Amino acid sequence: MSKQPATAGVSPRESEILALVGEHRTNAEIGARLFISVRTVETHVSSLLRKLGAADRRGLADLAARLARPAQAPAVLPVPLSPFVGRAGERAALRAAVTGHRQVTAVGPGGVGKTRLVLAVAADLAGAFPDGVWFVDLVPVTDPAMVVAAVAAALGVGEQQGRGLDDAVPAALADRRALLVLDNCEHLADGVAPFVERLLARCPRVSVLATSRARLMVPFEWVYPVPPLSLDGESDAVALFRDRAAAVGWTVEDAQAEQVADLCRKLDGVALAIELAAARLPALGLDGLVAGLDDHLRLLVGGYRADDRHRSVRAMLDWSQALLSGDDLALLRRVAVFVAPFTAPAAAAVAGFGPLRPGHVVDGLARLADQSLLGVTASAGGTRYRMPETIRQYGFEQLTAAEEEEVAPGRHLDWCRAAAEELAGAMGEGWRVRFDAVADDLRAALSWAAGRPDRRADAHRLALLLGRLAFDRNLIGESQSRYEQAAALTGDPGALRQAASVAACRMRGDDAYRLWRAAAEAAGDTPAAARDLATAATTWFRKAGAFAHRPPRDEPAALLTRARELAGDDPAAHAAIALADCAAAGYAFFAERSADAASWMTGLAGRAVDLARALGDPLAEGAALFALTGAQRQAGDEVAAAATAGRRVELLDPVELTPAVADELIDALLIATATSIGTGDLVAARRWGRRLRDLPLLAEAGHVATSRILMADALAGHSDDVIAASGRFLDGWTAAGRPAARNFGPAAAAVAMVHDLRGDRAARDEWLAVLDRMGVTTEERAGYGPAFAAIALLHHGEPALARDRLAAPGAWRTGILMHWHVALRVEAAVLAGDPEAADLLAETRPAVAGNPIAGALLDRAAALLAGDRDGIRATAAAFAAAGCPYQQERTLLLAGGS
Repeated sequence: MSKQPATAGVSPRESEILALVGEHRTNAEIGARLFISVRTVETHVSSLLRKLGAADRRGLADLAARLARPAQAPAVLPVPLSPFVGRAGERAALRAAVTGHRQVTAVGPGGVGKTRLVLAVAADLAGAFPDGVWFVDLVPVTDPAMVVAAVAAALGVGEQQGRGLDDAVPAALADRRALLVLDNCEHLADGVAPFVERLLARCPRVSVLATSRARLMVPFEWVYPVPPLSLDGESDAVALFRDRAAAVGWTVEDAQAEQVADLCRKLDGVALAIELAAARLPALGLDGLVAGLDDHLRLLVGGYRADDRHRSVRAMLDWSQALLSGDDLALLRRVAVFVAPFTAPAAAAVAGFGPLRPGHVVDGLARLADQSLLGVTASAGGTRYRMPETIRQYGFEQLTAAEEEEVAPGRHLDWCRAAAEELAGAMGEGWRVRFDAVADDLRAALSWAAGRPDRRADAHRLALLLGRLAFDRNLIGESQSRYEQAAALTGDPGALRQAASVAACRMRGDDAYRLWRAAAEAAGDTPAAARDLATAATTWFRKAGAFAHRPPRDEPAALLTRARELAGDDPAAHAAIALADCAAAGYAFFAERSADAASWMTGLAGRAVDLARALGDPLAEGAALFALTGAQRQAGDEVAAAATAGRRVELLDPVELTPAVADELIDALLIATATSIGTGDLVAARRWGRRLRDLPLLAEAGHVATSRILMADALAGHSDDVIAASGRFLDGWTAAGRPAARNFGPAAAAVAMVHDLRGDRAARDEWLAVLDRMGVTTEERAGYGPAFAAIALLHHGEPALARDRLAAPGAWRTGILMHWHVALRVEAAVLAGDPEAADLLAETRPAVAGNPIAGALLDRAAALLAGDRDGIRATAAAFAAAGCPYQQERTLLLAGGS
């Protein structure tokens, strides 16, 4: 239960009702939740409107949401392991900058203390951002295109079918007053800048605080240069040194204060350099620190290493490096190839080559951690080591000096490829955790290899593996891009086909069509190209609703012409062409809708099935069965269509879930659920719907499966289940950005009917308004709307209105509820005393053969017409057996019960 608002004059019961209004519950839902009548709820809502001065229910819901919102969302920030020292002036100045500007970049050299300052300021400002302060570490990200994925991971936002992360992240923050902290942006400016611009344009109450070594160069950016720690008097730099020295058990005496101040000046006030210097006190003492640092600074004057970006930190790191053994130096630079936390075995595989002594890696990692050059983290997968980014970049540069700039990254690439191979072959428990632990290294290794012609084959293999792993991890946007990257590396048409299938799973018709055509081009003048061209044409027809900009109508015909030229004697090519012909025929049927056209379509589809079955390819046969299902439905044979749809699911079910199979299986389950509803097999419909709901690929788009289950439950009479699931469905559709979704029209109409049956006309009208927001036209509603409306009209004792509503011609003749429609029309005619009811009953029976619920409706209508109460009661058992308790109860009522 939501937090109860403490509002003067509002009773405890009214507080409960107000909280549920804030959750957008209907009066019926509130009554059911609180075990009170709908009329009592209406009375309390009227009282709340008066007491709280709200204009209407929407205003009351907004007020409830504000009252129930916690005073402050928690700040999702890393917890520093050491205290923040000094910088009072900088802290106040940066705080004021963030308060006055929506995008602030804290700029300064590596190690100057940007991250610690920003974390302190973000914590200070947490109260000003009631919807949260979110921290995103961009260090592990090597690809600018993955910035949005890193932000999404920090926010807990996932990709949804038909909607990528570029839209999901702004949608999640659209109405939030939140602060997003982006740390270490310098290597990703090409990705961060456009992301921030899109985010701020779409989220007017969001602010961004970034750290970078250089400006992001966007027009709305407010730059705050982070200076070194103050060096005058008892400065911030000296205070930091004292604090960190105390942490390692060393007390700086007052007599040493000037010497410490001198050391801090030589370190240019760079916080990281000061901290690492203080950590060496137990080993070297203050005199040793000063002497060693002086020597190294002199070596760096005027050379390549005296660049503005790294001068102070490089001096400190050169000095720190001089204190390491030769083996530790080699280990430090070699493990710098890891961009994410790594294990000791991983380090041994990458860094364990000569002249590093065997067995040195584990001990060496411990020594590097003791000297603050590595961080240590305990995790479920064992101890992991992480190198701070500044040190990692320094170490990576040292590979060149040691002439290992190809060897170490090459071994890292080999390790990443082996790790990816292992992940691809072992999808058991903990797989996702293992993938997440190495994903950033896989991406970094791929980026390195892709730029080297001699490693292009390795890059191609790793891109393919990462495409598959990302798909299995439900990162389907990245999966598509990795397959496309693999294709770009070698011109591999197979990679383009995989990318096209992933695009289809994402409901990206434009991309799927483009990629199938690109695969054909890459395949050359071959039968394989014929298959690709035919599949592109099929995509044009089958994925019509998934195109943002559909190509011209004449393009598929041209593709099929060229496919026939290239097919030769290849059976797979001819099967693909036959499938495309079926898709084109189905598209043309809507213009003709004749019995001859339906028969011709069925013949085409049968031939497509025969050709696909001869290939022994379940995927091809499944696609052909889709065509046959459609042809059977257009011919009016709903029972055969349902059987074919079920056979298609059973065929695909045991096949490994590749992108192509996943696309086909999702479609198969959707159609199997729909055809089962149409033929009155509600038990099967619920079974298929649950299977669809449980597919991992739809984890972020559960409303797709819920839409079918809603229909089945509404027709069965499970009204409580419908009310509960309708909220989840609406939340999922809203989270997806409320896209135009005509396929969801039957679900919304079903929920509206349930509210109508429960007597809640206001809720019914709200759900009919949802149909409008989904972009469902009046003509499209005619396929199912009359049947839902008639059930409610009959329930309320208005058979004449139900008969008139069902008598109108329209799309219901080929709609999903055609059997239900004609059977309900007979019942309405009987109850309305229509003199033609008997004739209508006789002519309807053949049309619904094989549908147990429609058949029982006709049996009940016949008994009603004959005045046979025993006959009426006898049909109750048929409804019970068919899983339709609503019609079972209605039967008893029509037989004279209460």
